[in-house]
Amino acid sequence: MFTLTEVASLNDIQPTYRILKPWWDVFMDYLGIVMLMLAIFSGTMQLTKDQVVCLPILEQTPEGAGGFLGPQPPETPQPTGVRTKLDFQQYVFVNQMCYHVALPWYSKYFPYLALIHTIVLMVSSNFWFKYPKTSSKIEHFVSILGKCFESPWTTKALSETACEDSEENKLRLAGASSLLKHLSTSSEEGSPNQSAPMLTKSGVTFSAEKLVSEVPAMTILDKKDGEQAKALFEKVRKFRAHVEDSDLIYRLYAIQTVIKTVKFILILCYTMTFVASIDFDHVCEPEIKHLTGYSKFHCTHNMAFMIKKLLVSYIALICVYGVICIYTLFWLFRRPLKEYSFEKVREESSFSDIPDVKNDFAFLLHMVDQYDQLYSKRFGVFLSEVSENKLREISLNHEWTFEKLRQHVTRNLQEKLELHLFMLSGVPDAVFDLTDLEILKLELIPEARITAKISQMINLQELHFYHCPAKVEQTAFIFLRDHLRCLHVKFTDVAEIPSWVYLLKNLRELYLVGNLNSENNKMIGLESLRDLRHLNILHLKSNLTKIPTNITDLSPHLIKLVIHNDGTKLLVLNSLKKIMNLAELELLNCELERIPHAIFSLNNLQELDLKSNNIRTIEEIISFQHLKRLSCLKLWHNKIITIPLSISHVKSLESLFLSHNKLESLPSSLFTLLKLRYLDVSHNSIVVIPPEAGFLQNLQHFAITGNKVEVVPKQLLKCNKLRTLCLGHNCISSIPEKIGQLSQLTHLELKGNCLDRLPAQLGQCCLLRRGCLIVEDHLFDSLPMEVKESINQESSVSFPNGCKCLSDGR
Repeated sequence: MFTLTEVASLNDIQPTYRILKPWWDVFMDYLGIVMLMLAIFSGTMQLTKDQVVCLPILEQTPEGAGGFLGPQPPETPQPTGVRTKLDFQQYVFVNQMCYHVALPWYSKYFPYLALIHTIVLMVSSNFWFKYPKTSSKIEHFVSILGKCFESPWTTKALSETACEDSEENKLRLAGASSLLKHLSTSSEEGSPNQSAPMLTKSGVTFSAEKLVSEVPAMTILDKKDGEQAKALFEKVRKFRAHVEDSDLIYRLYAIQTVIKTVKFILILCYTMTFVASIDFDHVCEPEIKHLTGYSKFHCTHNMAFMIKKLLVSYIALICVYGVICIYTLFWLFRRPLKEYSFEKVREESSFSDIPDVKNDFAFLLHMVDQYDQLYSKRFGVFLSEVSENKLREISLNHEWTFEKLRQHVTRNLQEKLELHLFMLSGVPDAVFDLTDLEILKLELIPEARITAKISQMINLQELHFYHCPAKVEQTAFIFLRDHLRCLHVKFTDVAEIPSWVYLLKNLRELYLVGNLNSENNKMIGLESLRDLRHLNILHLKSNLTKIPTNITDLSPHLIKLVIHNDGTKLLVLNSLKKIMNLAELELLNCELERIPHAIFSLNNLQELDLKSNNIRTIEEIISFQHLKRLSCLKLWHNKIITIPLSISHVKSLESLFLSHNKLESLPSSLFTLLKLRYLDVSHNSIVVIPPEAGFLQNLQHFAITGNKVEVVPKQLLKCNKLRTLCLGHNCISSIPEKIGQLSQLTHLELKGNCLDRLPAQLGQCCLLRRGCLIVEDHLFDSLPMEVKESINQESSVSFPNGCKCLSDGR
């Protein structure tokens, strides 16, 4: 036999699992223990005391059956009662035979059946805690739930909720609204009709956070508590994603409850049938007359009364158990337990974003509610994004103090104070105390929130949001609308561009980098650019197939437009015709094969850059003669083979970039552009520099690096204003001595040629210094000593326009 401890262990569960045991499961567990004790008690009694005592039933003999036998001797007194002719061993044998023949089977096996039934019911009650596929989830859930319940963050978050409802904070919010109204009115002074439509623009929403006055931050958590709370948020998120996918726990619990109910009905049916068969008296006919001489025996079952009472008690317990099973089924199917709503928690706290859950996650929370609803309320704190953001904000502000941020402030090339924050959980509050900051860059910050404190940053003029969906409070927006001058936004999809960007009326420069392909072009039109009334520069780095039509909203004031297309072919450019005031246009990497005709309508165009396209011919260049203000033309990094003679008609050109093409010659008509100051034809296949190059008397920069030039014409050296001359990586064997006539030469590149010496006349170029003379060392050493000393001496001459030595060889 099993010991009571061993059998009771079937009903044992971990103490932490008790929060998943509603009252009916606890009650059924205790009923199971009572039934188990009753079964074991019955079995023990049966093994030790259960027996049957039998006596033979004597057959009646007819009177006078023996006849007359003559005179009899006088009778002697006989003992009273019935004499049998059985000895002790025969009685034992008869008792054993009648125990198995005469007694009903239920009387003999009731204790064992009761034990088996009880064990089955116990196993059914706790099977969902033992089944591997559910026990792991339950164990994880109980572990997380306990940590959430005991976490200091839960207490602080719920206590903050109570503080937010205080009258003091309501007064503070009222003061904030008054201040917002005052700022809005003052910012729109002189144009009162513009404010209302801007703030109520369709589709534009601002952060719902409190405006100017913030509720006092809750007590800063210890670093250890903060890290534990952050880990709990991550665990809850992953557990929810894992458990919400299935309803296995719910189905298993329902199945085991159905099994217990069916078991109850089965036990009750056959037990009620056999309870009447248990009796004290039995007549036994074991068919052993040839062994004992008797065919019938009268037997008594000494445990019949006890077994009957125990059976009635067992039936009563089973009935109570069954009623509870039926109630459990009613609870399971009365309402959908695979859905759980935190509506009550949302109403009682400030965490209105706590999501409803489903499937096994919902069922486990319903079970916990039967134990204590406080568990789910405290657990809900870790499902709220608002709660998580507050925790991140507190930890962030604790880590990124004003002193630490000040250490990260740098000066860029323009000598402006700049701060770049990368992959933080949010924007530290101390950032807004850096009042002298001019440029703020936020990159990969998922919860960037610009608060009203930004109004302290009176020197801020440039903002960068790189994959950073920024939320702006309304007061902060008013400040940005009036003071921000430059904005950079990098995104994955155009829908990520904050709506408030389109309302920054004083913005001068806007840089958008992200996906604006043909499928999403309409999305950019959802927000009109009409309110960007002072925008001068628009930079789009994307994969457009056509220029968005709403760019025409900027036509009155847009001066510079840059489209960097990352190799996507730009097909439709008709919108360009409407931007009449455009002065600079850059169409980079747009896979253009010819110069777009829409450009020829831009009468105010001064600079055109068509870098990194697929242009092979530029016959249309004659049309540029109508663009009287065009002074800079950049056609570099294309596949241009020849320069048409008609280029001579573009008289206004001052800078021409034709490097990195496939040119083999330079037409003489090119050198009739007398205004040309900058000419770059490097990295082509040019063999000859035409002598007509000497006509360019205004030429200051000439680059022909990386070609096949063999001779430097003396006429080129008549360009007395040359300051930069790049002749590197050609096939030049000698440099004319007249190079000494270039009195303004400051940069000379000769490296990579076939030179064997340098002309001593280089010493006459009084502005040329060693750092700007790009040549092999052995050639420089071949110069006379006085020339080398002249070139090596420190320059004390200020170059016009602050020009510096150039070594890039463009």
